[in-house]
Amino acid sequence: MKDRYINPFTDFGFKRLFGSEPNKDLLLDFLNELIKERGHIQNLTYLKAEQLGLSEFERRAVFDLYCESETGEKFIVEMQKAKQKYFKDRSVFYSTFPIREQAQRGQEWDFQLNAVYTVGILDFVFDEDKDSPEYFHHHVQLMETKRKKVFFDKLTYIYLEMPKFTKTEEQLETHFDKWLYILKNLPRLQERPRRIQERVFQRLFEAAEIARFDPAERAAYEESIKVYRDLKNVIDTGREEGREEGREEGREEGREQGREEGLAQGRLEGIRQVAQQMKAAGEPMAKIVAYTGLTAEQIGEL
Repeated sequence: MKDRYINPFTDFGFKRLFGSEPNKDLLLDFLNELIKERGHIQNLTYLKAEQLGLSEFERRAVFDLYCESETGEKFIVEMQKAKQKYFKDRSVFYSTFPIREQAQRGQEWDFQLNAVYTVGILDFVFDEDKDSPEYFHHHVQLMETKRKKVFFDKLTYIYLEMPKFTKTEEQLETHFDKWLYILKNLPRLQERPRRIQERVFQRLFEAAEIARFDPAERAAYEESIKVYRDLKNVIDTGREEGREEGREEGREEGREQGREEGLAQGRLEGIRQVAQQMKAAGEPMAKIVAYTGLTAEQIGEL
């Protein structure tokens, strides 16, 4: 493998950097940058990533990372590789699990809740924001619409549209800039950038160096990067085929409608191919759902 450092948008790479106890300080530093206006997290405890519904008939949720601060704040952290039609809906649905698990059973409870944060590091751009290239850091809370004030500050959704972050090394100004630069460019780097010398980033580059992996870790990463590249390839192919099909249909039915339908169909077909590959390789259903955005029912029909 020619890359020196892992790709954090792979399942293995993301869990390696942020999901292991030895590297918990990396996740702490990153989250503190995201919520520094609200306070400072001293410690985190990793929680079970799979959350079950209240009954066997209810849907479950499988988070990339789920953790809790020393003061009881809950954090869902996800690296989202592919665009999904109802991605925001899924984020809201996922946030209900750490909310309702706070209900105290068998005793009087006054409904007081600890804060819940959902963090999405996105390898795509929201369609509704594609014409705002400078706006990539979304910080969402419940707002009273007439007064334009936060109504409830204990439920927060933070989304980072990584394709929009285009700063070069020379343009990095803040600690947060450096985090985003590393997340976006890590697999393309061969050395630690001169402007990124903080101790926490030294730890990150050490954890991310592929040469330090044992054979089992290297094999796991190679499989993870293969799945990631296959998914990216089919999405890119679907996008290109969609443009071509859209142009053809546009001549007959209207360029814009044809382009959108062709793009959607090409992307869906490509994602189905990736799901078939993962299914044939024996990947868990929850992982296939997370990678492709297809439902368990759709995957079962492949």
